[in-house]
Amino acid sequence: MTDLDEIYRELILDHGGRPRNRGELSGANAHANGHNPVCGDRLRLYIKLAGDMIEEIAFTGDGCQIFRASASMMTEAVKGRRVSEARRLFDAFHRLLTESPERELSAEDEALGKLLAFAGVQRFPIRVKCATLAWHTLAAALDGGRPAVSTE
Repeated sequence: MTDLDEIYRELILDHGGRPRNRGELSGANAHANGHNPVCGDRLRLYIKLAGDMIEEIAFTGDGCQIFRASASMMTEAVKGRRVSEARRLFDAFHRLLTESPERELSAEDEALGKLLAFAGVQRFPIRVKCATLAWHTLAAALDGGRPAVSTE
C-alpha cells in the first residue's frame, strides 16, 4: 500500500466513523430519500438552497462505512457551491467509480480533491452503490425531490 493509499484509507475511515453534517436540517427547502437494498444503506438528505447556491446540507440515515464516508465528504464538497458545480462534481465522482481505472484523470476528476479517496472502491463493484448512493440522492433533491432513489 502506498502512502497515498494509506492517507485515502484513513480519510474514509475518519469520515465513516465520524460523519460531518449529520443530522436534520431545519429550514431545508430541498430533500430526497435514498436506499441501497444490497447493503441496507438508507439516507434522507436535507438541503437549504439560496437561489442556485447550496447554503447548507445535512443527512440522516444509517449504513456501511463507505456510505457514511461518501455522504459526509459529499456534504463538505458541495456546501457553499452553486448547483451547477455540485452537478459537475456528481458527474466526475460517478465517472471515477464507474469508468475504466486505467483511464487518464481529467481536470474535472482532479477537482474532486479528497473525494479521489474513493477511486479504490471501483475494485469492489458491490461497494460502488454504497459510495454513489448519497450522490444520486443529491441529484434527486436538486431535481425537485423525485421519489426515493434506490440502487437496485
